[in-house]
Amino acid sequence: MNNLKKVGLSALAGSLVAFSASAAEFSVTGSASITYDNPDRGNSGAAINGNPYTMGNSLGFNASGETDGGLGVAVYYELDDDVMDDYDMTISGDFGSVKFHGSGGSTAFGAVDDVTPNAYEEAWDIVDTDGTATSGSPTVIGGGSGANMFVYTSPDFGGATFKAAWVPSGNSDGSDSYTDFAIAISPEAVEGLTLGYAVSNNTVAGNKDLDKSTAYVKYAMGGFTVGAQMADSDHTTASNDQESTAYGITYAVNDDFSIGYSSHKLEFDSGAAANTDQESTGISASYTMGGMTLAGAINEVDNMDGAPTADHEGYEFNLKFAF
Repeated sequence: MNNLKKVGLSALAGSLVAFSASAAEFSVTGSASITYDNPDRGNSGAAINGNPYTMGNSLGFNASGETDGGLGVAVYYELDDDVMDDYDMTISGDFGSVKFHGSGGSTAFGAVDDVTPNAYEEAWDIVDTDGTATSGSPTVIGGGSGANMFVYTSPDFGGATFKAAWVPSGNSDGSDSYTDFAIAISPEAVEGLTLGYAVSNNTVAGNKDLDKSTAYVKYAMGGFTVGAQMADSDHTTASNDQESTAYGITYAVNDDFSIGYSSHKLEFDSGAAANTDQESTGISASYTMGGMTLAGAINEVDNMDGAPTADHEGYEFNLKFAF
Protein backbone atom coordinates (compact mmCIF):
# COMPACT_ATOMS: atom_id res chain seq x y z
CA MET A 1 0.00 0.00 0.00
CA ASN A 2 1.37 3.40 -0.89
CA ASN A 3 0.77 6.94 0.20
CA LEU A 4 -1.42 8.75 -2.29
CA LYS A 5 -2.10 11.87 -0.28
CA LYS A 6 -0.86 13.20 3.04
CA VAL A 7 -1.83 16.37 4.84
CA GLY A 8 -1.34 17.61 8.39
CA LEU A 9 -4.53 17.99 10.38
CA SER A 10 -3.93 19.20 13.94
CA ALA A 11 -7.65 19.26 14.73
CA LEU A 12 -8.47 15.77 13.41
CA ALA A 13 -7.38 13.83 16.48
CA GLY A 14 -9.81 15.77 18.63
CA SER A 15 -12.69 14.40 16.58
CA LEU A 16 -11.32 10.84 16.77
CA VAL A 17 -10.63 10.60 20.51
CA ALA A 18 -11.96 12.25 23.62
CA PHE A 19 -8.79 14.19 24.38
CA SER A 20 -6.75 16.67 22.40
CA ALA A 21 -3.65 15.85 20.41
CA SER A 22 -0.80 18.19 19.73
CA ALA A 23 -0.41 16.96 16.13
CA ALA A 24 -2.00 14.48 13.76
CA GLU A 25 -1.21 13.09 10.34
CA PHE A 26 -3.78 11.83 7.84
CA SER A 27 -3.11 9.60 4.83
CA VAL A 28 -4.99 7.68 2.16
CA THR A 29 -3.49 4.43 0.90
CA GLY A 30 -4.37 2.13 -1.97
CA SER A 31 -2.92 -0.14 -4.63
CA ALA A 32 -3.42 -1.25 -8.21
CA SER A 33 -3.75 -5.02 -8.47
CA ILE A 34 -5.26 -7.78 -10.62
CA THR A 35 -5.85 -11.31 -9.31
CA TYR A 36 -6.53 -14.52 -11.25
CA ASP A 37 -8.19 -17.03 -8.92
CA ASN A 38 -9.20 -20.62 -9.69
CA PRO A 39 -9.95 -22.16 -6.26
CA ASP A 40 -11.07 -25.59 -7.50
CA ARG A 41 -9.21 -26.45 -10.68
CA GLY A 42 -10.78 -29.16 -12.78
CA ASN A 43 -13.96 -29.26 -10.71
CA SER A 44 -16.48 -26.46 -10.17
CA GLY A 45 -14.08 -23.55 -9.79
CA ALA A 46 -15.25 -21.72 -12.91
CA ALA A 47 -18.88 -21.94 -11.75
CA ILE A 48 -17.97 -20.54 -8.33
CA ASN A 49 -16.25 -17.41 -9.51
CA GLY A 50 -17.62 -16.90 -13.00
CA ASN A 51 -14.97 -14.57 -14.42
CA PRO A 52 -11.79 -15.56 -12.51
CA TYR A 53 -10.23 -12.09 -12.77
CA THR A 54 -10.75 -9.49 -10.06
CA MET A 55 -9.26 -6.08 -9.33
CA GLY A 56 -8.24 -4.70 -5.95
CA ASN A 57 -10.86 -2.18 -4.86
CA SER A 58 -10.03 -1.00 -1.34
CA LEU A 59 -8.81 2.29 0.09
CA GLY A 60 -7.31 2.72 3.55
CA PHE A 61 -7.69 5.91 5.57
CA ASN A 62 -5.16 6.42 8.38
CA ALA A 63 -4.80 9.12 11.01
CA SER A 64 -2.22 9.24 13.79
CA GLY A 65 -0.97 11.69 16.35
CA GLU A 66 0.11 12.16 19.95
CA THR A 67 -1.87 13.51 22.87
CA ASP A 68 -0.64 16.22 25.20
CA GLY A 69 0.08 13.46 27.71
CA GLY A 70 2.36 11.58 25.30
CA LEU A 71 -0.01 8.80 24.25
CA GLY A 72 0.11 7.71 20.63
CA VAL A 73 -3.30 7.49 18.95
CA ALA A 74 -3.99 5.98 15.53
CA VAL A 75 -7.17 5.12 13.66
CA TYR A 76 -7.73 3.15 10.46
CA TYR A 77 -10.76 2.75 8.18
CA GLU A 78 -10.91 0.57 5.06
CA LEU A 79 -13.40 1.23 2.29
CA ASP A 80 -13.68 -2.08 0.44
CA ASP A 81 -16.00 -2.38 -2.59
CA ASP A 82 -17.98 0.68 -1.42
CA VAL A 83 -18.41 -0.86 2.05
CA MET A 84 -16.73 0.28 5.28
CA ASP A 85 -14.92 -2.99 5.94
CA ASP A 86 -12.10 -3.14 8.50
CA TYR A 87 -11.61 -0.36 11.03
CA ASP A 88 -9.65 -0.08 14.27
CA MET A 89 -8.16 2.34 16.81
CA THR A 90 -4.81 1.96 18.59
CA ILE A 91 -3.55 3.64 21.77
CA SER A 92 0.16 3.16 22.45
CA GLY A 93 2.78 4.19 24.97
CA ASP A 94 5.53 2.78 27.19
CA PHE A 95 3.08 0.05 28.25
CA GLY A 96 2.85 -1.28 24.69
CA SER A 97 -0.32 -0.89 22.65
CA VAL A 98 -4.03 -1.63 22.87
CA LYS A 99 -5.89 -1.99 19.58
CA PHE A 100 -9.68 -1.99 19.38
CA HIS A 101 -10.91 -3.75 16.23
CA GLY A 102 -14.36 -2.41 15.45
CA SER A 103 -14.42 -4.81 12.50
CA GLY A 104 -11.89 -7.25 11.09
CA GLY A 105 -8.51 -8.06 12.60
CA SER A 106 -6.94 -11.19 14.08
CA THR A 107 -6.84 -12.43 17.64
CA ALA A 108 -3.49 -13.23 19.27
CA PHE A 109 -3.92 -16.91 18.33
CA GLY A 110 -5.40 -16.19 14.91
CA ALA A 111 -2.40 -14.08 13.91
CA VAL A 112 -0.08 -17.09 14.34
CA ASP A 113 -2.32 -20.06 13.45
CA ASP A 114 0.10 -20.87 10.60
CA VAL A 115 3.33 -18.89 10.33
CA THR A 116 5.35 -21.48 8.43
CA PRO A 117 7.27 -19.79 5.58
CA ASN A 118 5.70 -19.36 2.14
CA ALA A 119 6.18 -16.98 -0.79
CA TYR A 120 2.46 -16.19 -1.23
CA GLU A 121 -0.14 -18.19 0.76
CA GLU A 122 -0.33 -21.13 3.19
CA ALA A 123 -0.60 -24.68 1.82
CA TRP A 124 -4.25 -24.99 2.93
CA ASP A 125 -5.32 -21.63 1.50
CA ILE A 126 -6.78 -20.75 -1.95
CA VAL A 127 -8.78 -24.01 -2.37
CA ASP A 128 -12.52 -23.29 -2.04
CA THR A 129 -14.98 -25.77 -3.56
CA ASP A 130 -18.26 -23.93 -3.01
CA GLY A 131 -17.33 -20.27 -2.63
CA THR A 132 -18.28 -20.05 1.06
CA ALA A 133 -14.71 -20.02 2.44
CA THR A 134 -16.08 -22.21 5.26
CA SER A 135 -17.59 -25.59 4.37
CA GLY A 136 -15.86 -25.48 1.01
CA SER A 137 -12.38 -24.94 2.42
CA PRO A 138 -9.88 -27.14 4.30
CA THR A 139 -10.14 -27.42 8.08
CA VAL A 140 -7.58 -25.44 10.08
CA ILE A 141 -7.03 -25.03 13.83
CA GLY A 142 -7.31 -21.26 14.15
CA GLY A 143 -8.20 -18.53 16.60
CA GLY A 144 -11.62 -17.08 17.34
CA SER A 145 -13.01 -13.98 15.70
CA GLY A 146 -15.54 -11.23 16.14
CA ALA A 147 -16.15 -7.51 15.91
CA ASN A 148 -15.40 -5.07 18.74
CA MET A 149 -12.29 -6.96 19.85
CA PHE A 150 -9.44 -5.77 22.09
CA VAL A 151 -5.84 -6.84 21.39
CA TYR A 152 -2.96 -5.93 23.72
CA THR A 153 0.66 -6.08 22.54
CA SER A 154 3.47 -5.70 25.06
CA PRO A 155 6.75 -3.83 24.54
CA ASP A 156 9.76 -5.85 23.40
CA PHE A 157 11.51 -7.45 26.38
CA GLY A 158 14.91 -8.56 25.09
CA GLY A 159 13.39 -10.13 21.98
CA ALA A 160 10.16 -11.37 23.62
CA THR A 161 6.68 -9.93 23.04
CA PHE A 162 3.33 -10.92 24.55
CA LYS A 163 -0.16 -10.57 23.06
CA ALA A 164 -3.64 -11.05 24.48
CA ALA A 165 -7.01 -10.80 22.74
CA TRP A 166 -10.54 -10.49 24.16
CA VAL A 167 -13.82 -10.59 22.25
CA PRO A 168 -16.56 -9.70 24.77
CA SER A 169 -19.41 -11.43 22.91
CA GLY A 170 -20.88 -12.34 19.57
CA ASN A 171 -17.83 -14.12 18.13
CA SER A 172 -18.21 -16.73 15.41
CA ASP A 173 -17.56 -19.86 17.54
CA GLY A 174 -20.74 -19.30 19.57
CA SER A 175 -19.21 -18.53 22.96
CA ASP A 176 -20.30 -15.69 25.22
CA SER A 177 -16.77 -14.29 25.16
CA TYR A 178 -13.39 -15.29 23.79
CA THR A 179 -9.82 -14.84 25.04
CA ASP A 180 -6.45 -16.05 23.81
CA PHE A 181 -2.77 -15.37 24.43
CA ALA A 182 0.45 -15.60 22.42
CA ILE A 183 4.15 -15.09 23.03
CA ALA A 184 6.94 -14.77 20.46
CA ILE A 185 10.66 -14.88 21.25
CA SER A 186 13.53 -13.87 18.96
CA PRO A 187 16.64 -14.52 21.09
CA GLU A 188 19.23 -11.81 20.68
CA ALA A 189 21.94 -14.45 21.01
CA VAL A 190 20.68 -16.46 18.01
CA GLU A 191 20.13 -14.27 14.97
CA GLY A 192 17.34 -15.44 12.66
CA LEU A 193 15.59 -17.69 15.20
CA THR A 194 11.97 -17.14 16.26
CA LEU A 195 9.99 -19.26 18.73
CA GLY A 196 6.31 -18.87 19.48
CA TYR A 197 3.41 -20.29 21.46
CA ALA A 198 -0.30 -19.43 21.61
CA VAL A 199 -3.21 -20.80 23.63
CA SER A 200 -6.96 -20.30 24.06
CA ASN A 201 -9.38 -21.78 26.59
CA ASN A 202 -13.05 -20.95 26.07
CA THR A 203 -16.60 -22.11 26.54
CA VAL A 204 -18.38 -22.55 23.22
CA ALA A 205 -21.91 -23.34 22.07
CA GLY A 206 -23.64 -25.97 24.20
CA ASN A 207 -21.56 -25.01 27.26
CA LYS A 208 -18.66 -27.08 25.93
CA ASP A 209 -14.98 -26.43 26.64
CA LEU A 210 -12.70 -25.84 23.67
CA ASP A 211 -8.95 -25.65 24.32
CA LYS A 212 -6.49 -24.81 21.55
CA SER A 213 -2.73 -24.45 21.49
CA THR A 214 0.01 -24.03 18.90
CA ALA A 215 3.80 -23.87 18.98
CA TYR A 216 6.18 -22.94 16.17
CA VAL A 217 9.82 -22.38 15.32
CA LYS A 218 11.32 -20.47 12.38
CA TYR A 219 14.93 -19.97 11.41
CA ALA A 220 16.41 -17.76 8.69
CA MET A 221 19.97 -18.20 7.43
CA GLY A 222 21.26 -16.70 4.22
CA GLY A 223 18.57 -16.97 1.56
CA PHE A 224 16.76 -19.83 3.33
CA THR A 225 13.94 -19.62 5.88
CA VAL A 226 12.55 -22.83 7.38
CA GLY A 227 9.78 -23.37 9.87
CA ALA A 228 7.68 -26.00 11.62
CA GLN A 229 4.46 -25.71 13.61
CA MET A 230 2.17 -27.97 15.63
CA ALA A 231 -1.38 -27.24 16.81
CA ASP A 232 -3.90 -29.04 18.99
CA SER A 233 -7.65 -28.62 19.52
CA ASP A 234 -9.39 -30.38 22.44
CA HIS A 235 -13.20 -30.35 22.63
CA THR A 236 -15.40 -31.61 25.48
CA THR A 237 -17.38 -33.70 23.01
CA ALA A 238 -15.79 -37.12 22.58
CA SER A 239 -14.06 -37.82 19.25
CA ASN A 240 -14.08 -34.16 18.28
CA ASP A 241 -10.38 -33.37 18.77
CA GLN A 242 -7.90 -32.34 16.09
CA GLU A 243 -4.11 -32.15 15.70
CA SER A 244 -2.08 -30.57 12.91
CA THR A 245 1.54 -30.37 11.78
CA ALA A 246 2.88 -27.89 9.24
CA TYR A 247 6.25 -27.29 7.57
CA GLY A 248 7.54 -24.64 5.21
CA ILE A 249 10.70 -23.51 3.45
CA THR A 250 11.44 -20.49 1.28
CA TYR A 251 14.52 -19.52 -0.67
CA ALA A 252 15.36 -16.01 -1.81
CA VAL A 253 17.08 -16.63 -5.12
CA ASN A 254 18.00 -12.94 -5.14
CA ASP A 255 16.65 -9.68 -3.73
CA ASP A 256 13.71 -9.83 -6.17
CA PHE A 257 12.74 -13.49 -6.56
CA SER A 258 11.63 -15.97 -3.86
CA ILE A 259 10.20 -19.49 -4.06
CA GLY A 260 8.59 -21.62 -1.39
CA TYR A 261 7.17 -25.04 -0.52
CA SER A 262 4.83 -25.75 2.39
CA SER A 263 2.76 -28.62 3.76
CA HIS A 264 0.00 -29.02 6.34
CA LYS A 265 -1.48 -32.22 7.81
CA LEU A 266 -4.61 -32.32 9.98
CA GLU A 267 -5.60 -35.44 11.95
CA PHE A 268 -9.22 -35.97 13.07
CA ASP A 269 -10.03 -37.88 16.26
CA SER A 270 -13.40 -39.10 15.04
CA GLY A 271 -15.27 -42.38 15.17
CA ALA A 272 -16.92 -41.59 11.86
CA ALA A 273 -15.94 -43.40 8.70
CA ALA A 274 -14.73 -40.10 7.23
CA ASN A 275 -11.66 -39.99 9.42
CA THR A 276 -8.87 -39.74 6.87
CA ASP A 277 -6.06 -37.26 7.50
CA GLN A 278 -6.39 -34.04 5.52
CA GLU A 279 -3.11 -33.29 3.72
CA SER A 280 -2.29 -30.00 1.99
CA THR A 281 0.77 -28.99 -0.04
CA GLY A 282 1.62 -25.75 -1.79
CA ILE A 283 4.22 -24.29 -4.13
CA SER A 284 4.51 -20.50 -4.23
CA ALA A 285 6.66 -17.80 -5.77
CA SER A 286 7.06 -14.04 -5.70
CA TYR A 287 8.92 -11.69 -8.04
CA THR A 288 9.41 -7.97 -7.52
CA MET A 289 10.75 -5.54 -10.12
CA GLY A 290 10.70 -1.89 -9.23
CA GLY A 291 7.16 -1.09 -8.14
CA MET A 292 5.67 -4.28 -9.58
CA THR A 293 5.13 -7.57 -7.73
CA LEU A 294 3.95 -10.79 -9.36
CA ALA A 295 3.14 -13.60 -6.92
CA GLY A 296 1.11 -16.78 -6.87
CA ALA A 297 0.67 -20.31 -5.58
CA ILE A 298 -0.57 -23.74 -6.67
CA ASN A 299 -2.06 -25.72 -3.77
CA GLU A 300 -3.42 -29.26 -3.43
CA VAL A 301 -5.62 -30.67 -0.66
CA ASP A 302 -6.25 -34.42 -0.28
CA ASN A 303 -9.10 -35.81 1.83
CA MET A 304 -10.46 -32.36 2.57
CA ASP A 305 -12.25 -32.19 5.93
CA GLY A 306 -11.40 -35.85 6.46
CA ALA A 307 -13.49 -37.15 3.57
CA PRO A 308 -11.70 -39.87 1.55
CA THR A 309 -11.21 -39.07 -2.17
CA ALA A 310 -12.17 -35.40 -1.57
CA ASP A 311 -9.07 -34.22 -3.43
CA HIS A 312 -8.89 -30.69 -4.82
CA GLU A 313 -6.39 -28.33 -6.43
CA GLY A 314 -6.48 -24.57 -6.77
CA TYR A 315 -4.22 -21.79 -7.90
CA GLU A 316 -4.05 -18.02 -7.65
CA PHE A 317 -1.84 -15.32 -9.18
CA ASN A 318 -1.67 -11.65 -8.29
CA LEU A 319 -0.12 -8.70 -10.14
CA LYS A 320 0.32 -5.60 -7.99
CA PHE A 321 1.73 -2.16 -8.75
CA ALA A 322 3.12 0.29 -6.23
CA PHE A 323 3.42 3.97 -7.02
